[in-house]
Amino acid sequence: MNQQEKKEEVKAFLGEGTEFKGLLSFEGTVRIDGKFEGEVVSKDTLIVGENAVMSAEVSVGTIVVRGKITGNIATTKKIEILSKGEIIGNIKTPLLFVEEGAILDGKCEMIKRDKKVTVLPTKESAGLEARAPAVAS
Repeated sequence: MNQQEKKEEVKAFLGEGTEFKGLLSFEGTVRIDGKFEGEVVSKDTLIVGENAVMSAEVSVGTIVVRGKITGNIATTKKIEILSKGEIIGNIKTPLLFVEEGAILDGKCEMIKRDKKVTVLPTKESAGLEARAPAVAS
């Protein structure tokens, strides 16, 4: 069990031998060990167990992958691909951890963790005089 799994209590569990198709939306930590097909949306943590097989578009805060995922993944915090984990698809994340033996077959886009927009100072706020552009006659 890694640090992420120790810190957070699993609120829902899709066990080995189960199958689910559709949209999964949740708060807290969810673990999948069965088959899942569809879409996953959350601001929180998804744990993909060693026996999990997923075909999904995933958008979560954090994902810990020990099983197999086919599909694109976007996270706001991080992606962890552990030694038996496999991702076939593109990922977008501010932080990526890949353990030896893991597989990532796709493009990786690293994004800034802090998505705040930087506002550049205007001429007025910088103490400069603002002038209207000259118009040619």
